[in-house]
Amino acid sequence: MTTPTTQDMFLFQQLDLFYDFGRQHPLPSHIKNNLGDHIVLREYQKHAFSNTIEYLGNPQFSKNRQTHLLYHMATGSGKTVMMAGLILHYYSLGYRNFLFFVNQTNIIEKTRANFLESASSKYLFARTIEINGVRVRINEVENFSSANPDAINLCFSTTQKLQSDFFNPKENSLTIEDFEDVPVILISDESHHVNTRTKKASKAEESEDRSWEYTVNTAFLGNRDNVLLEFTATVDLRDKNILAKYKDKIVFDYPLARFRESGYTKDFQNFQSTLDPWGRTLQALLMSEYRRGLFADAGVAVKPVVLLKSQRVDDSQAFYDDFFPRLQRLTPDDILKLGGDGLVQEAIEYFQAKDPSLRSLCLSIQQGFSEENAIIMNRKTDNSTKKQIAVNSLEDPSNPYRIIFTVDMLNEGWDVLNLYDIVRLYETRQGGKAGKPSAYTIKEAQLIGRGARYFPFLLETEDIEREPEAAFIRKYDNDLNSPYRLLETLLYHSKQDSKYITELRLALRGTGLLAEGATKVTYELKDIFKKTDFFHNAQLFSNQRVEVSRNTVTELDNRIKSAQYRVDVRQTPSRLLSLFGSDEPVKASAGGRISSSICLKIRDIPSNVVLGTLARFDALRFSVLHHYFPQLSSINEFVTSESYLGKTEIVFQSDHSNLSATDLIVGLNKVFEAVANHLQTIEIAYRGTTEFEAKRVSEILRDKRLQITQPVKGGLGDSQASDASDSNYLELADADWYVFNDNFGTSEEKAFVKYFSTVVEDLKRDYEDVYLIRNERFAPLSIYSFETGERFEPDYILLLREKDESFSQQQIYIEPKGKHLLGTDQWKEDFLLSLEANAIPHKVYVDNTNYRIVGLPFFNEENRMNEFREAFVDAVSRDNTPEEDELGE
Repeated sequence: MTTPTTQDMFLFQQLDLFYDFGRQHPLPSHIKNNLGDHIVLREYQKHAFSNTIEYLGNPQFSKNRQTHLLYHMATGSGKTVMMAGLILHYYSLGYRNFLFFVNQTNIIEKTRANFLESASSKYLFARTIEINGVRVRINEVENFSSANPDAINLCFSTTQKLQSDFFNPKENSLTIEDFEDVPVILISDESHHVNTRTKKASKAEESEDRSWEYTVNTAFLGNRDNVLLEFTATVDLRDKNILAKYKDKIVFDYPLARFRESGYTKDFQNFQSTLDPWGRTLQALLMSEYRRGLFADAGVAVKPVVLLKSQRVDDSQAFYDDFFPRLQRLTPDDILKLGGDGLVQEAIEYFQAKDPSLRSLCLSIQQGFSEENAIIMNRKTDNSTKKQIAVNSLEDPSNPYRIIFTVDMLNEGWDVLNLYDIVRLYETRQGGKAGKPSAYTIKEAQLIGRGARYFPFLLETEDIEREPEAAFIRKYDNDLNSPYRLLETLLYHSKQDSKYITELRLALRGTGLLAEGATKVTYELKDIFKKTDFFHNAQLFSNQRVEVSRNTVTELDNRIKSAQYRVDVRQTPSRLLSLFGSDEPVKASAGGRISSSICLKIRDIPSNVVLGTLARFDALRFSVLHHYFPQLSSINEFVTSESYLGKTEIVFQSDHSNLSATDLIVGLNKVFEAVANHLQTIEIAYRGTTEFEAKRVSEILRDKRLQITQPVKGGLGDSQASDASDSNYLELADADWYVFNDNFGTSEEKAFVKYFSTVVEDLKRDYEDVYLIRNERFAPLSIYSFETGERFEPDYILLLREKDESFSQQQIYIEPKGKHLLGTDQWKEDFLLSLEANAIPHKVYVDNTNYRIVGLPFFNEENRMNEFREAFVDAVSRDNTPEEDELGE
């Protein structure tokens, strides 16, 4: 088999090699600190920025090439956030003019609000934008002749309007000269629409000279420094011409399948029934109210939205007209007729527990989905700016709409997080050909993809401190019994039709929304274990993450204050003979020679020049500095003290022996910019507490149903007892030392359990209780690094308890690790090995037990067996069991 060369690889594959092998560019502070406070960048977005920075800085990719990049990213994955970050980055590189264009007016209106309206809940930027310590404002323009040279100048256009402006110029419109005079960043959203010329490459060019693609290329090529950034969730690489165009331009690839696997989408379930369209609709309204109740019980204010999809505009209007009179006639009996088994009955019983008559539920549905809370989007006349803003702000508390009637107006360019139910009001099916779904079914799958966007929420406030990103991913994949799974699940209500469902599933797999071969497994606690005294009274320990105070920070980082800053001020056009407020010129340390290097410490520069220059930097106001350095007493201390900038040196390369104030300001600007950028990189620091709090085993362990999206034979998702010929085969159902009924972990995890089964009888001779727990994402058993506060959930916990005159219990964390992760996850092993010396068990319940918390080196059957075995034997030795006077209470 031949090894592929870089010529055979896509651009993103080549860039990913740099990322995967350690060249991961940190997110620049001018991006991180100037996006909105509500924006938490995800790992894949940081990866996309890293790939971009690698491309721009690596001559292998960018030398002698005009920058043209494509970001292939799933619907809902944050393409607009990427655009905002790239605008900030290119501004830092000197660009000032930015054109955003797309094929639909409604997307323009939505994006304009995201980029310009600071009062919008989806505004992308920080309230104050500061780049290199200088405040930057955003300026909307109709063309770039009126651009502000210090601002981010944003122009919004549709592709159609851009084409019209080029071929039919009029006053205040964009012209080709706008793209020739100064460099412009062109940002193309839904860019797959702009490939008309590429797809028809066989046609004569003269017949294509007024295509959208021709227009965009004309603007792009107008200036050698122009940049074209394309964004789409749909790039048809099966087309050989599209493949040829984009193979060396796709800078980042994140399709819907990867987006879903990462947990950033809702789960998807098809809710089939024999109900008629009204029955399916009523079922969806019941589910929506059930979700609203579950959210409210947990203290989360969410307004779940229902979408009713018709096949024809007239049908949609007719259903709209009939809907509200029927809604007003709703009775409890109508709801009870929906019941039976499963989710619907669960919802009905939830409301019956609060009101057995269900009359309050009827009233709630009638009020929640009344006509004033409904919106219809079917015709072009419905596509007004007001309606577009309404359907793109459904998450806002002030937005009243809970139900949408539509046909095809919302298939593209629609952003919504709180859509949870889609009802297919028709029952016709347009069969595809040769095992492929029809075009209409693909449209339905795309609409479902819109609804699959995840609504971020947390049910436990303390988790915000432990793991800020936890709000943005699915949390209940591993707990299929939890009612809260419904809060992470989109339901598609359709008629029970096996042929249609087969076709829909095929279309959903094509988009990446539906996983191939997903399986469900159950970790079930054994009844014999649940009857033990150990289950009810033994304790498990875990720590918490806390923010590290900066109160002890009393100086500027050495990398900043001890650096030597060099500036070239030769041939400065104008000079002052003396400094402000001083009759004496500054003497050069090199003896006053012409064309010499002059070295000055900041504390030796006249204070009026230093403080005047510093005042230009909003990021270095005293209130900001005091936040980072709580012991700092004044601005003067910051620029004179050795702990901060007092001894910081600036080396001026000058052709004069006397430096002017202008020269000094140039040097000071360089230092202050460096300080401002450094402060912006300082993140909130965390650490894990050394005190480990106790919870009873019975409070933590319970049955868990998991959904494994990509089961592996002999590995993740496969029972350890599934194949007797497998070297890791083990029947765990009757193993009294293993608390669950089976093991569905990776092959390395199974290898550890197999190894443990060979030593368990020896352990039983020394210990009265021996229990191995599969730690399958039980939140209380997460532990946090002492140094950085990073979260870690070791795969297994071994509990050993001996009984002499008093109980002694050991809690041993064990992490099997595949060969490919031994180096990447080294911090986890270091943390485990530090537990014994640092973890202090704190007993909440009074008992006679002494506790010891231990972590072992990684288990890896091929590479680490001797090291692990020695550490394991040492840990379980009776000589190492805890003594009462050595343990924290």
